[in-house]
Amino acid sequence: MTDVPGKKGSIATSAQTKKRQSNRRTAIVDIGSNSIRLVVYQGPARVPATLFNEKVMAGLGRELSTTGAIGEDSMALAVRGLKRFHRLCTDMEVDSILTFATAAVRDASNGDDLLKAARKIGYDVAVLKGEEEAELAALGVVSGMPDATGIVGDLGGGSLELAMIRQGKVLDRYSFPLGVFRVADLRAKNTDGLKAQIRKMLKKTGWEKQAQQLPFYLVGGSWRSLARLDMFDSNYPLPVIHNYEMEPRRAQRLVRRLAQLNRDKLKSVPGLSASRIPTLNDAAWLLSMLVRYLNSSKMVVSAYGVREGLLFQNITKHEAAHDPLLLATEDAGAAQARFPANSKLLGEWISEIFCDDPAEWHRIRQAACNLGDVAWRANPNFRAERGLEIGLHGNWVGITGSEREMLGQALFTSFGGGNYIFPGGGQLADEQATKRAICWGLAMRLGQRLSGGTRNPLEQTQIRKSGKKLELTVASDLIDLYGDAVAKRHANLANMMGLEPVMTGV
Repeated sequence: MTDVPGKKGSIATSAQTKKRQSNRRTAIVDIGSNSIRLVVYQGPARVPATLFNEKVMAGLGRELSTTGAIGEDSMALAVRGLKRFHRLCTDMEVDSILTFATAAVRDASNGDDLLKAARKIGYDVAVLKGEEEAELAALGVVSGMPDATGIVGDLGGGSLELAMIRQGKVLDRYSFPLGVFRVADLRAKNTDGLKAQIRKMLKKTGWEKQAQQLPFYLVGGSWRSLARLDMFDSNYPLPVIHNYEMEPRRAQRLVRRLAQLNRDKLKSVPGLSASRIPTLNDAAWLLSMLVRYLNSSKMVVSAYGVREGLLFQNITKHEAAHDPLLLATEDAGAAQARFPANSKLLGEWISEIFCDDPAEWHRIRQAACNLGDVAWRANPNFRAERGLEIGLHGNWVGITGSEREMLGQALFTSFGGGNYIFPGGGQLADEQATKRAICWGLAMRLGQRLSGGTRNPLEQTQIRKSGKKLELTVASDLIDLYGDAVAKRHANLANMMGLEPVMTGV
C-alpha cells in the first residue's frame, strides 16, 4: 500500500492529545481544486461523528488549463477561508489538524505561494500525489461500504482519480488530468479528441476485461450533485445520498436533462449546491463516457471520500474490521439509553424467533436494537416519529435504502407506531421485509416493556417459537413481571407472526 501522508505521523498535528481517544476531535482541511473544506470529527475512530462541516468554493483549479496558475481572486479567497478555518479549530479545541492539498496546488506554477501562506497561518500541508489521492478515495469508499468491489472514480476540479477495489481491498490506482474545469476547456476545443483521450486513459489501466460489469462508485461533490438531480427527477423517497444507486444509462439521461434545465430550475433541486451548477454538465458528460467504456453494471454514490479514507487509513486493523453501521448505532444508542446499554442483550433476546431471517438482515435487526432507547426522552405522542427519523435519516453507512426503511420501520413500531407501515414507507423495502421489520419492532417493544429497559429480566427470560406457539418462558421469581401490559404486547407480536401466545413459568 502506498505510504500516504497522514500515516505514521507524516501529516503533523497542531495540538497535543488532550482527551481520551473516544472524545478526540480531529479536523481535516481539504484544499481541493474546486473547494476548500473543513470537517471536524469526534467519536469512535471507525465512524466518528461530524461536528462541523464548511466549504469555500475557491475554484483554485479554474484557470489552470489556460494560465497554468491559481488565479489571484481564487488565491485570496482560499487564504481568507484557511484563516477562518484555523480560528474555528482553535475555538473548537480540536486535538489535531490534518491538512492536504490535491491537483490544483500540485500542478499550479504558483502552488507554492498558497502553501507558504497556509504554513504562515499554522497549517502543515501535505501535497498528495495523484496515486495517493486515488488510494485515499478508494479507502473512503471501503470505509463506508466494507465489502465494496468495483471501480472508484473521484472527480475533482483538477483531476480524476480511478482505483479498483475488491472485497474491501485497494488494488490499482491511477490519476488523470481530467477534473471538471479541464474537461470543460477540452470539450470546448475538441470533443472527439477528448473522447479519444479518455479511451487511451482507460486503456492505460489495463482494465478492459477486469472492469466489465462492475459497479462504478462515485466520489466527489460534482457527481454527488448529479445524484441529487437524479433523485429529484425519479421522485426517490429517501433524501440520503450515500449508497444511492443509478443504472448506467441514467448518466446519459442526466446529460440530456441538464441541457433542458436553466440555473433557476437547478437551484430548486433539494440538496443541490448552487456553486456546483456550472460544472454539472461536464461532470455528467465525463461520467457517461466512463460508465459506457467500462461497461459498468451500476453507479453507486459514496458520501465518503479522501477525507474519510485518511481517517480510515490511520486506524488499526482491529478497528477497521468493525461493522460501521453496528458501531455507529451502538454509540448513538448508548448516549441516549435510560440505563446502561442493553442493546446487545436485547438483540440476543429477540434473535431466536428470527433465526430464519436472511443473513443480511441480522445486522439491521441488531442496529435497531442498538437504537432501542433513542426516543424515550421525546414527547410520548411523538416517540414513534422520533424513532423513525433517527433510523431512516441517521448518518449511517454500510446500509442500503431498503435497509434504512427496515431500520426506521422497526423503530417506528417499537416506539408505539402500531402494526402499520409508517407514513410514506414501503417504497424501497418489499412487503416481506416491511412485515419482518414490524415484527422486530413488536419484539423489541415486548422486551423493553417486560424488562423496563434493565438487564436482569432479559437474562432470566426467553422467547421462542415452539410449533404454532410463541412461548415466553419466565423464571418463577419473575412471574410478577408478566403483567397486563406485557401480556398485551406478547399477544400482539404473536398475532402478527401468526402464532399463539403462551407464557410458561419455570
